[in-house]
Amino acid sequence: MNVFTFDIETVPDVASGRRLYDVPDLDDDDVARIMFHQRRQKTGGSEFLPLYLHRVVAISVCLRSGETFRVWSLGEPEADEPELIRRFFDGIERFVPDIVSWNGGGFDLPVLHYRALLHGVAAPRYWETGDEDSAFRYNNYLNRFHSRHTDLMDVLSGYQGRAVAPLEEIAVLLGLPGKMGMHGSHVWEHFREGQIGAIRDYCETDVLNTYLVYLRFQRMRGRLSREGYAAECAVLREGLEKDGRRHLLEFLDHWIAAGGAGEG
Repeated sequence: MNVFTFDIETVPDVASGRRLYDVPDLDDDDVARIMFHQRRQKTGGSEFLPLYLHRVVAISVCLRSGETFRVWSLGEPEADEPELIRRFFDGIERFVPDIVSWNGGGFDLPVLHYRALLHGVAAPRYWETGDEDSAFRYNNYLNRFHSRHTDLMDVLSGYQGRAVAPLEEIAVLLGLPGKMGMHGSHVWEHFREGQIGAIRDYCETDVLNTYLVYLRFQRMRGRLSREGYAAECAVLREGLEKDGRRHLLEFLDHWIAAGGAGEG
């Protein structure tokens, strides 16, 4: 098993906002307010910015490889965006794993595409579609229906927009902890307060929820038996206990208390 589950957290790209709206002398908060206002005007109410105006401030991953499981956030807390994105694509280059996400095809990966384009980050294995390696012709990271990237939200909804569900509700439905510590809508506020550690912790618990949904999905599709699923949950529990960081142990406690650990 060589699975790389990921999630990103973003804030408004105020540097690009300054250029787009020609407000070079405004501070970050005022630029963000303009960006949100412009978006409300265009959409009729939603402040959710276009994907090319999201700046990545955290990328968290779960790596299940060999006999081990590990969850962490890429780079040091002070790492800049280009380093985070390089580390993400370097992981794909090094391990060539199956990658797993929740709405990664609709949000995380397009954001990473735009930011890699902006920062000049090379990712040849990720963009491979068979021209250099024939093994990628019928199974690559870019084709929606290939398995090198499994977007669980897409797959479980049957690729029907009206059938999509939020990760938190599916997680809670399955006896998982769901959101812990904050909500994605609060990331900008926490970022402005310098709480990057809290953002990274939150992102790591989100990616744990995604990975555990993935294990249930693998059981549902017959790739894991009941015993195999329990064994994978045991590997995850051991990994979290060995890591020992408080937010991961709290996640583990919530998961066990909810009755989801190893069941299903």
